[in-house]
Amino acid sequence: MAPRHFTIVMPVLNEGANIAATLQPLQTARSKTTEVMVVDGGSTDETVDRAKALCDLVISAETGRAAQMNAGARCASGQVLVFLHADTQFTDTHLAALALRLADGRGSWGRFDVRLSGRSQWFRMIETMINWRSRWTGVATGDQAIFVRRETFESVGGFPEIELMEDIVLSKRLRRLNWPVCVAEPPVVTSSRRWESNGILRTVVLMWGLRAAFFFGVSPARLRAFYRNH
Repeated sequence: MAPRHFTIVMPVLNEGANIAATLQPLQTARSKTTEVMVVDGGSTDETVDRAKALCDLVISAETGRAAQMNAGARCASGQVLVFLHADTQFTDTHLAALALRLADGRGSWGRFDVRLSGRSQWFRMIETMINWRSRWTGVATGDQAIFVRRETFESVGGFPEIELMEDIVLSKRLRRLNWPVCVAEPPVVTSSRRWESNGILRTVVLMWGLRAAFFFGVSPARLRAFYRNH
């Protein structure tokens, strides 16, 4: 395949119910400037079969979001990598905004603001807090469609292959190289299913608690075990 400007790398695991809806809006861009890659971590449902007709490449990798994204980056032909979750909507509008944001050559990595799909006013508050936190800390999270120039990504060794918080560690590595985070608009819409299925307040407390524990040195492996149990 000829090199393209962007490669969208999507790590998936048992996303058969959602994968087509996420990939469909990318088809116009896929025929022009963008390579779309799905990295499967061992799905046992119809994820791979449903993805094949809607992306340029499906590859398999060791289960784990960081390992899957690194595997995708190694196979990518794009100059800019976009790491997209399977429950986040990304369109031609976002790609055009991203191209404009990076056009002056000063930006090397960044993310989008996020909007949650649910209608509750609680979600408006939560997404505002997420975006404010990211601006204040300079840290991007996976739900915000992290993008990074390929050479910059490679210069910091990619994502650390840890069980949780790989996006936070990547952000800090990039900041240490004096690359401030760029923010592109408009916001990406990501699913609120996690909050809806587990409870809004419970999920907020859990996520902020995990971040605080990581800040104070709790290992990603222990955090992952706690996350799975709760």
